[in-house]
Amino acid sequence: MRNLFHFLWRNQFFTLFILLELVSILLLSNSFSYQRSLRYHTLTDFTGSVFSGYNSVDQYFGLQKENLRLAQENARLRSQLSDHLFDPDTTTLKGDSLFRFIPASVISNSVSHRNNLIIVNKGQNQGVQKEMGVVSPDGVAGIVIGVSNNYAVIMSLLHHNAHISGRVKKNDQLVNVKWDQPDYRFGTITDIPSHLQLEVNDSIVTSGNSLIFPKEILIGVVEEHTKMTGEHLGSALIRFSTDFNSLKQVYLIENCQANELDTLLLQISEQ
Repeated sequence: MRNLFHFLWRNQFFTLFILLELVSILLLSNSFSYQRSLRYHTLTDFTGSVFSGYNSVDQYFGLQKENLRLAQENARLRSQLSDHLFDPDTTTLKGDSLFRFIPASVISNSVSHRNNLIIVNKGQNQGVQKEMGVVSPDGVAGIVIGVSNNYAVIMSLLHHNAHISGRVKKNDQLVNVKWDQPDYRFGTITDIPSHLQLEVNDSIVTSGNSLIFPKEILIGVVEEHTKMTGEHLGSALIRFSTDFNSLKQVYLIENCQANELDTLLLQISEQ
């Protein structure tokens, strides 16, 4: 303390100057509304910037949890929308659902190979089984071909063995969809009846004829259709609705009555 007083005494004129400046600034800011307003807004801007930065950081670290919550909510809503089981009077919707959607995150994915695969972080422990359909938030993505306790391997729609039964949404005509293009964004519609003329942006959806996918899930839209003279069945170029190069979230589809339907088909085949 003695050294502090000694320092101030040795620099008394400079110290007096600083004190007078501080008093002048304080009196000035309290005397005029403009200076008070300027001081207030300066402090507000600084405080707001600090809290805005903190909120941005907090939101960033909460994104993973929020995305998981939204995926689970979307799966629940999709399951509700897929309720197509009605009582005989066709007016009462039953409580059970034909399809259940399981949300999963993509941990590995490829688009540049001839046979592309997707790996997700859900497996047998979460109810995943082989031959489950897989959709993205935008449309069809693939079919489950391998399952471990906590992971599943999906045959992407970008695979030479992937063939999806589809319909032209505007007229319910059956077609087949496959990937035989060099570009991951496009596929091919085959088995188009010769009398059918497709237009650009016509929607192609799942047919609902298999136990894997519910009906009317978007597969893609027509990009180009050139009719070939003399051929009974034609083909067309389709742009997939799913962007496989940025795939992050998918839903695995469980057909809750698949076992019953398989048993029934087996009984019929044995007759």
